[in-house]
Amino acid sequence: MKTLRSPSEAKTWLRAHGISVQEFARQHDLDPATTYQVLSGAKKGYRGKAHRAAIALGIKAEPDLQ
Repeated sequence: MKTLRSPSEAKTWLRAHGISVQEFARQHDLDPATTYQVLSGAKKGYRGKAHRAAIALGIKAEPDLQ
């Protein structure tokens, strides 16, 4: 299992890799506004688009559906 990131660590990771939030969202077929909200902590990623964004950013683990 890979180590999860905090929203702040995810922002730092994006910055270190020279990827804008907009570009990251586009690459992962995510809504940019929702991605920004997950990174700022306004959305926790419990369900829907925010959940998908949190998983893509490494903030939440992929659910184990076994």
